[in-house]
Amino acid sequence: MSKALDGIRILDFTHVQSGPTCTQLLAWLGADVIKVERPGVGDATRKQLVDVEGADSLYFTMLNHNKRSLTLNSKSETGKRVLERLVKKCDVLVENFAPGALDRMGFGWERIQELNPRMIMASIKGFGPGPYENCKVYENVAQCVGGAASTTGFRDDVPIVTGAQIGDSGTGLNLALGITAALLQREKTGRGQRVLAAMQDGVLNLCRVKLRDQQRLQHGPLKEYSQFGEGIEFGDATPRAANDSGGGQPGRILKCKGWESDPNAYTYFITQVAVWQKICGVIGKPEWKEHPDYATPPARLTRLNEIFGAIEAWTMTKTKFEVMDICNPLDIPVGPILSMKEIAEEPSLRETGTIVEVEHPQRGSYLTVGCPIKLSDTEVEVTRSPLLGEHTEEILAEVLEYSVDEIAEIKESGAV
Repeated sequence: MSKALDGIRILDFTHVQSGPTCTQLLAWLGADVIKVERPGVGDATRKQLVDVEGADSLYFTMLNHNKRSLTLNSKSETGKRVLERLVKKCDVLVENFAPGALDRMGFGWERIQELNPRMIMASIKGFGPGPYENCKVYENVAQCVGGAASTTGFRDDVPIVTGAQIGDSGTGLNLALGITAALLQREKTGRGQRVLAAMQDGVLNLCRVKLRDQQRLQHGPLKEYSQFGEGIEFGDATPRAANDSGGGQPGRILKCKGWESDPNAYTYFITQVAVWQKICGVIGKPEWKEHPDYATPPARLTRLNEIFGAIEAWTMTKTKFEVMDICNPLDIPVGPILSMKEIAEEPSLRETGTIVEVEHPQRGSYLTVGCPIKLSDTEVEVTRSPLLGEHTEEILAEVLEYSVDEIAEIKESGAV
């Protein structure tokens, strides 16, 4: 079966997480991704957080599946000639270097266009154009400058970053979409173009409901926030709202049976308007169905602590999965707090390819995430990440069409 991106060749100059997330997704969808790495060193994450001595780390392997590795010293004259040839043979160059790094290498946008006018040059940076565009940004920094941290956590405590990599991996997904759009546009124009995804922009894009609330504050308090029900005044910026629901339907994380010993024995519970009467029946409060203090959403706003206290008294008598089994058939929105261990062991996620087990020659079997996008005509096979320089000679011969003697000369020069 052909792949969606068959025939597309990616020159992958990315490292760590944001860029590799992008290029791995393109590789899963069928692109030929050539990961360019420094000879003898490679991507820094190969040796970060190593858990198996002598093997590439999980940090590296889980971000570089389905790629080929070419080692290249792009600072040497021979290496530069090889890189020029690569640019002419590829469709997309993806990079997440520090600002200005490609220009210093002699491969800025103008030079890339000279070599290959159809080339799409895609970049991830910390900030877009502006006063901070030359600053480096990492995951937690992106969450802070993008507005996520200031709106995450409990109102009376410090800002909190999330464990979801919304800055790095989230921006990588944005760049992958930009690249596919540029490839589609190239079919019409015949020209390549630049694609930029800034991490601050990506995080802010995911915080749109908090930007919404910032504007709503100009017209009065945010009534669906627990803060309103507790009679606490709002400041001039969107506050941290703990585990309140962001969609206007009050929701919280509640304890379930076993919470005393299990840190994940919790469920998320939303008091959706449409199922309020069913909720009252389930938790043993039938008198709340028509009582004027509880029957309508406005009436409930100042009583959310009491209401969720009553719901939690019920959820604490059930496991988080029993809560799901009872509430789901009634259309009551709930969700168990799943640990990474539970997710790793969930059979349905293996069946859909969301969690994949991969064999690696250095580290043996390990679990990784699979492609989060499912296409009916494109089945994704997750193959292991490449060893450092594993495909160098193969790429020189097959892609760049160097002869055996030329390859020997390139190797002797130390360019690869």
